[in-house]
Amino acid sequence: MEETRMVKYGIIGVGMMGREHLINLHHLSHEGVVVVVAVADPHVPSQQSALDLARSFNWPLQVFGGHKELLDSGICDVVIVSSPNMTHYEILMDIIAHPKPHHVLVEKPLCTTVAHCKEVVNAARRRSDILVQVGLEYRYMPPVAKLVEIVKGGKLGLVRMVAIREHRFPFLVKVKNWNRFNINTGGTLVEKCCHFFDLMMLFAGANPVRVMASGAMDVNHKDEIYDGKAPDIMDNAYVIIEFDNGSRGMLDLCMFAEGTKNEQEISVVGDLGKGEAFVPESIVRVGTRAAGRPGVETIHTADERIRYEGLHHGSSYLEHLNFLQSIRTKGAQAPAVDLTDGLISVAIGVAAQLSIELGRFVAMEEVLG
Repeated sequence: MEETRMVKYGIIGVGMMGREHLINLHHLSHEGVVVVVAVADPHVPSQQSALDLARSFNWPLQVFGGHKELLDSGICDVVIVSSPNMTHYEILMDIIAHPKPHHVLVEKPLCTTVAHCKEVVNAARRRSDILVQVGLEYRYMPPVAKLVEIVKGGKLGLVRMVAIREHRFPFLVKVKNWNRFNINTGGTLVEKCCHFFDLMMLFAGANPVRVMASGAMDVNHKDEIYDGKAPDIMDNAYVIIEFDNGSRGMLDLCMFAEGTKNEQEISVVGDLGKGEAFVPESIVRVGTRAAGRPGVETIHTADERIRYEGLHHGSSYLEHLNFLQSIRTKGAQAPAVDLTDGLISVAIGVAAQLSIELGRFVAMEEVLG
């Protein structure tokens, strides 16, 4: 694909996140080579919302009821998969098997099961003409990216502990309430927390070995019934992860904690110092053992490249910017978050859910095979 050629996008699934991608791509269109030409979604109200949004951008869209029709149209270079989690596997396998190559940005989680993730990874390896990026965009949030830079720069020394706290609001309402059930989402620790497991691996620079977790559905959704079924998604959990370099990670998740200043608080501690990131406050604090508390530095972070903050503090915009660069360079700049990252982030979540069910540590080899 020549650098100056218009890159034509299609979006599969235009609910809340699909339309968020549409807006991000509109703001990216200042690059002069980006346009959304098609969407696919069986839900007519979502189709109409996407059409209305695209009209406000002067983007004429072709609308399809399913992903196969969009792929067969041959009009897209890139497809974004932002449909419900349980549909990712079938859609991805169809994209990979399609005779026309389509580059893919797939929303997290990659799939809802480890087995399906592995099938997608193996199938994609046979398609060297396709680039795939997984939508684990939290690593692009300015305070998180700054903390990653500090950690990789060695100021904290050898990372020993990574703690991530997410205290936030409950799951949002989605089309037909699909996100209220583990069978559809993969479970809260897959659906929501794959972001944080990805960050832990990035900070630790290591692979997970075993996982221990405790969690439950204690507050949210307890009075809801859908088609005669009660939701079963957890709303709080603690997760501990041990890595193969001896470091440890801990997740503290609470989804009935709206009364909090920061939704995410990240702490990374090495043998030389400690760094913290706060979202949405967009602050990083870093200090060393030698300088002690008086030496702690506070850094206010921002990224001037961001043209749209959106739902995730500009990280989705930067995700698209990065993936566009991979496409322009024909993969010379590899996608920053690849299929293996997607697989392992799901596998940690699956191991955590299994740990809660069994009441014990779960070795990663038990879920990865």
